[in-house]
Amino acid sequence: MTYPDAFISLQLVLHIILSCILSFAVAQNPVDAYAPTVNVNCPETPNSLVRTFTPQNQVLNTSETEYITSRESYVISNAWSNWLGNASDIGYNLENLEGEFPRIGIAIGGEGYRTAQYGAAVLSGLDWRNTTARNGGTGGLLQVASYLSASSGGSWLLGSLLMNDWPSIEELVYGNGGNLSSWMLDLDLIVPSSALVSDSNNQEYWGSILASVESKANSGLPTSVTDLWGRMISYHFLNETTQGNIYTNQTSHGAGQLWSQMSLLPSFQNYTMPFPIVTADSRPAGSGITTTLPLNSTVYEITPFEFGSWDPGLSAMLPLKFAGTYLTNGLPVNQSACITGFDQASFIMGTSSSFFNAVLNVTDGDFGFDTSDGDEGGMNFIFNQLLSHTPSNVMNAANWPNPFKGVSSVTFQDSSADQLELLDGGSNLEKTPLSSLLVNARGLDVVVVIDGSADDQNYWPNGTSLLTTFERISSVLSSSHQPMPPIPGTAAQFVSTGVNMRPTFFGCNLTQGQPAYPIIIYLPNAPPLDGSAPATNTGDTQFSYTSLFTAVFINQAFENTLGGFEPNTTSSDPLWGQCLQCAAIDRAVTLRSDFCSQCFTQYCYNPNNPPSESELPGRQFVFVDPDPGGLQKVEEWLTDNKGALAGFIVAIIVTIAGIVGFIFWWRKRRARKSRYSRVDELREDDEPWRYYDTRSLELTPQMSIT
Repeated sequence: MTYPDAFISLQLVLHIILSCILSFAVAQNPVDAYAPTVNVNCPETPNSLVRTFTPQNQVLNTSETEYITSRESYVISNAWSNWLGNASDIGYNLENLEGEFPRIGIAIGGEGYRTAQYGAAVLSGLDWRNTTARNGGTGGLLQVASYLSASSGGSWLLGSLLMNDWPSIEELVYGNGGNLSSWMLDLDLIVPSSALVSDSNNQEYWGSILASVESKANSGLPTSVTDLWGRMISYHFLNETTQGNIYTNQTSHGAGQLWSQMSLLPSFQNYTMPFPIVTADSRPAGSGITTTLPLNSTVYEITPFEFGSWDPGLSAMLPLKFAGTYLTNGLPVNQSACITGFDQASFIMGTSSSFFNAVLNVTDGDFGFDTSDGDEGGMNFIFNQLLSHTPSNVMNAANWPNPFKGVSSVTFQDSSADQLELLDGGSNLEKTPLSSLLVNARGLDVVVVIDGSADDQNYWPNGTSLLTTFERISSVLSSSHQPMPPIPGTAAQFVSTGVNMRPTFFGCNLTQGQPAYPIIIYLPNAPPLDGSAPATNTGDTQFSYTSLFTAVFINQAFENTLGGFEPNTTSSDPLWGQCLQCAAIDRAVTLRSDFCSQCFTQYCYNPNNPPSESELPGRQFVFVDPDPGGLQKVEEWLTDNKGALAGFIVAIIVTIAGIVGFIFWWRKRRARKSRYSRVDELREDDEPWRYYDTRSLELTPQMSIT
C-alpha cells in the first residue's frame, strides 16, 4: 500500500469513527440546543418587523433607552461617588456635578485569545471590585460606564462576562471553585487533547461540535465554518464546560444560550453591567472579497434587543429575537414563517471573529494555521466533515438570513440579497469597535479605547484602528456619528509620538465653533513600563496558553493599566489613577482644576506640540515566552495523570527487570554451552575418550588392558 493510499484509508476510518460519534451525539441531545426554532408565529405588526430611520432622526430602541436611563439613575450616580469620593483629590466638589455626569463607553477590540486576555486585564484594572485597582484610583471607571462594545476576540471576553452573569475578571479567568470553572485557554481551541487528528478525545470534541451545527442545518438554516468556530469558542469561554466534561455531551456546552435572553440575567435586570454591543463587518453578498473590506461596507451591531446598522446606507434594526428570519420589506412570507433561537451566544461571538474570508482556501480546506501544533490539520479535518454533513453554503463567512431585503434599495449594498455575509469586526481595519459608541443617538462624552491590535512586526498596535475610524467617520458616517477628536495623522506618527505605547487622552480641548467630539482615553497594549520582557504581544493565531502564560500576560497588562507613565523614566505614575478620573469627569466641569490641568499636560495629545517616543526609554519590544516549551503544561499533565504515570513507571521497571533477567539467563546458558564445547574438543583430541560408550562410563572392549 502506498503512502497516499494509507493516508486516504486513515481519513476514511476517522470519517467513519466521527460519523458514529456524531450520530450518538445527536441522539444524546444537549448540544443540539444550538438548532433554531422554525415556523414560529410572527408578532402581529401593521407595517414591518424592521424599524427604519434616517441619520437625522435616529432613535434608540425603547428598551435600550430604558436600560441606560435606569442604570445612570440607580447605579452610575452612586458609582461616581464610590470612585471619586467627594472629588476633592482632583480639585472638584462632587455635589456640584450631580446630574451632570458624563456618559461613558468602553470599546474592546483586536484579535483572538490575545485580545480576550488583554481586555480582561484592562477591565480588571478599571473594576471597583478589584481592591488593588480601587486603591490605585483606576478601579471604578468600569462601574460608571454606560456602554461596553466589543468585536472579534473582545467579543469572546464580553460574551463570557455576560453569559456568566458579570463576575469579576479573577473569577471568570481563573474560576471560583464553584459555578465558574475558569477559561480553558490551556486546552487548544481547535485540538484540545493533542496535535493528532486521530486522538479519540479530539474526535469526541469535534463530533459534539458537528452535531450542534448539523442540528442547525437540519432546521433549514445556512451554516459555515463560522458555526464550527463559534462552538469551539463556546467550549472555552461560556459556562457548562469543565476540564472534566469537555470531551462529553453531559452538558450543552453553551448551546441554547441566546443573546436576546440576556435581559433575564440578574446582573442585567439590576443594571449592574454596561449596555453590551457586539459588532461585525460585512462584505456584499456574492462578492467573495478576501482582502481588507472597503470603508463603505456595512457594519452591523448586535445588542440584547436588536440587530442592524446605523450606517447611513441602511439605518435599520430588527428585533434580535427574530434574527434568522427571511423578510422582504420587513415582512415574512407568512405569519408563521418567523425563526427564533438563531441568536446563539456562541454564533454571535463566532460571527464577530469570523476572519475566514482572509485565511480559508475553500477549495482545499487549507487555513494557513500552524501545522506543528495540530491546528491546521484539525481545522482542515473538521471543515471537511462539515462539508460532507451539511448542504453547500458560503463557507468562509457567517451566514445570516437577510431581514433587510428590499430596505433602502438605492443605498444598501445587500438590499436584493437573500442572506448577509458577516465577517470579523476588524475586517475593515477598524479593529476596536469605536464607531458603535459614536452613534449620534447615544450621545457619549467619553470613550475608553482598549486596543489589543497587532499592527507592527512585534505585534503591538500602531494606531491603525483609530485612524480607520477617523477616516470612516469622515468619509462615510459624518451624518450619523459624532466626529473624532484630533489624532496623529498616520501610523508612523502614532509611533514617533509614542502615543501607541502609553495611555493618551485625545480631544481634551474643544475648540469654539467645532462639532462636539468626545474625549478618547486610549489604552493600547504596550511593553512593561520597567523594561522587563514583554509577554502580551502574541500572534493572532496562538490558540492555547498555559496557566502560567495567562497569569504572566494578565499581570503585565494589569500593571500597565494601573501604571500610567512618567516621562523619561521607566517608572509608573503614582497619580495616574487620579489623572484617569480627571479625564472621565472632564466633560461635566466648566473650569478645569489645577490638578487636572497638570494631568492633561502630561497625558493629553496636543497636535500643536506633540510628544515624542523618546519620553518612553528602556522598553523591550520583542516578545519573550514566559513559559518556553510549555513547562507549565507538562507540570499540569503530570499532576492530572500521576496515577496513570505511576502505573506506567511500574510497568517500565517490570519490563526492565525482565530484560535484565533474560540477559543473565542467556549469558549463563552461553557459558554452559561454552564448557560443553570444550569438553567436546577434549573428546576429539584426547585418545582415551574415544573408547567410552556414549551412554555410560564403562570401558568398551577396545579399551581393555592386556
